[in-house]
Amino acid sequence: MISEIKHIHFKEVMRPLRITFSTSLGKKDVMKSVIVKVVLKDGSHGLGECPTSFALKQETIPAIKGILNEVSPGLINTPIDKYENKIGRLRRKYAHYPMTISGLEVALFRARLSNKKVSEHNYWGGCAKRLETDITIPFIPDAELLSRWIKYVLSKRFRIYKLKVSGNVEQDKKLISIVYRMLKDNLKTFTLRLDGNQGYTEKTFSQIINYIEKEGYRIQLFEQPLPKNDYKGLREIKKYSPIPIILDETVFTVKDLQRAIEDNLCHGVNIKIAKSGIGESFKILTLAKKHKLKLMIGCMTETMVGLSAGIYLASGTGSFDYIDLDSVYFLRHKNQYGNITIDGSRFIMGSSG
Repeated sequence: MISEIKHIHFKEVMRPLRITFSTSLGKKDVMKSVIVKVVLKDGSHGLGECPTSFALKQETIPAIKGILNEVSPGLINTPIDKYENKIGRLRRKYAHYPMTISGLEVALFRARLSNKKVSEHNYWGGCAKRLETDITIPFIPDAELLSRWIKYVLSKRFRIYKLKVSGNVEQDKKLISIVYRMLKDNLKTFTLRLDGNQGYTEKTFSQIINYIEKEGYRIQLFEQPLPKNDYKGLREIKKYSPIPIILDETVFTVKDLQRAIEDNLCHGVNIKIAKSGIGESFKILTLAKKHKLKLMIGCMTETMVGLSAGIYLASGTGSFDYIDLDSVYFLRHKNQYGNITIDGSRFIMGSSG
């Protein structure tokens, strides 16, 4: 029987990071987010997470809490199978606060699954029981700190690495060279990805590509090298880049992806439930598959509450070419969350969840 929403609770969480998380947009030593819990009248419930991010500086903890306080009364007594229309309206009203609405949406989505007694993994198709993620190497010019982090992630048996670069060509040349050498010295085979976090211009991107080609470095993909709204620049670099261009911050909605496809801006897209939510992420996934784009799934700095939504979507659908669900490794964590076991670089799904 369909139940109605009884309570919406939320609380701030703050966790120290194992290493400074540094990108072209900023750096931080602490993870801050808001955990949302939706409770139904039949006792069913669901959890979601509203993280904070350099890319969305307006979504501070006070702002997230303020919005959740504003919108929660309007959801109370809503039948849980009717929440989607209200989330659609909230997403339009709070368009500059997508992670807040996404965290709330995940909690509502999970409460509905709980009410229906459907596991999240099975909801998405139950395709794969194992998922292997990459690990991020933050932008760390300090060689000693960089070496310490790489030693730690090597001990976790990672084979796929995503290096944050800054957009400063000379700094990035040195960093790519050091990281590539460290990985080559320690691993027979490895995969390296680059993430520009909007730090490059069309000109500096061309310079770093020339360097990569000259040195013979094998790079699997280059995520969001240019500013999110630099459509002209993205269109130009996509024409000549030997490395696939994967959009992140440029695409929050299916309309964003439609424009990227029409303007020929990319080879693929990074879907993050934290930025796009459940319904919109699935629309982006469907459109990307239709146009045969490469699919990446990513995350913000989230605990397993938020990260698990991406794990279930990726493992359940089996649709993603690139898995970038590594936020938990920056935290001191347990190796079990619900029915998900963390085994080195792999997430293993149990029989339910």
